[in-house]
Amino acid sequence: MKSTEHVTDSMFYIMTALTEPRHGYAIMTLIEETSKGAVVIGPASMYTIIKKMLNLDWIYLYDATDARRKTYALTISGQEVLMKEIDVRKQLIELAEASMNQKGGKG
Repeated sequence: MKSTEHVTDSMFYIMTALTEPRHGYAIMTLIEETSKGAVVIGPASMYTIIKKMLNLDWIYLYDATDARRKTYALTISGQEVLMKEIDVRKQLIELAEASMNQKGGKG
């Protein structure tokens, strides 16, 4: 992972969806369904992010036989970036939970 490259929440969701090859509509649907509608990534944002991640070599075009449904998947580099990001996010959650437990959950 380039040290200057920040993984946004939207990138994280898309990368997580691409642990298996998926086309754009399947990515958007999976994210919306698994987040119970809390996260919705529109097509313009998603394809902008996909283009960026292709340039970073985090994902690759898995199947382009149907021009209307290009399928993407994570590269080895993308898998490594995702694993590092999962670790970072776990640490953030642990910190937040510990902080809330110290305060007794009170404001």
